[in-house]
Amino acid sequence: MEANMPDEHYDVSFDSAIEALIFAAEEPVSGVDLARSWSDAMRLEQPSVSEVQDAVDRINARLVESERPYRIESWGGGFRFATRKEVAPFLRALFITDRQRKLSRTLMESLAILAYRQPVSRSELEFVRGVDCDYAVRKLLEYGLVDVVGRSERVGRPLLYGTTDKFLELFGLHTLDELPNLRELESILDDPAFQKEKARLLMTTGVQLPLLERESGAEEDASNVPVSGEDDESGEVRRDDGKQEG
Repeated sequence: MEANMPDEHYDVSFDSAIEALIFAAEEPVSGVDLARSWSDAMRLEQPSVSEVQDAVDRINARLVESERPYRIESWGGGFRFATRKEVAPFLRALFITDRQRKLSRTLMESLAILAYRQPVSRSELEFVRGVDCDYAVRKLLEYGLVDVVGRSERVGRPLLYGTTDKFLELFGLHTLDELPNLRELESILDDPAFQKEKARLLMTTGVQLPLLERESGAEEDASNVPVSGEDDESGEVRRDDGKQEG
């Protein structure tokens, strides 16, 4: 789409305007918001979301042609710029430090269960994990990865939790439908290449998910997995029979 420009001051193509809007946004911006912003600035009829998508496709095609190390991805219900996976090793070498932001094993376990079973109450989460999950739920809420999505119809009407758009963005998903199913997960976990890569990562200096700044003493490196009978960061103690001790 090439718009008729009403003012020489706004002599910019539709594609360039869309690219600038996505570039400037701090969070994923939806096609509807992009179309509205363009329409407000140009004082013209609002383009359709499909026209915005076409513009994004053309922009990405030019980025590939010019061998740029980034492209526009569709994550968390919107568009945003992201580097290509091929350049990840270089970025990892630049940004990974001892104070890298991390999700501990406790939080990853809780987040995985919640993502697949949502909406879920804290008691249901604790039933699956077999330990108290108050710490995990509080931290995931604090990090903005989960939020309260309603109340259960069960006795006491406990709060129900679900994942947020920030969760989708962090894991590079457009919708929850893109989560791998259990059969796919089993296939991945049984893949020798996955096991080899996992072993390599555990031997290096903690390649973890980029998240929020690590709080002193609050989180553990995910490679320091608590074993049976030892405490993890939430104060949980697991026994060999799977029961929780106080």
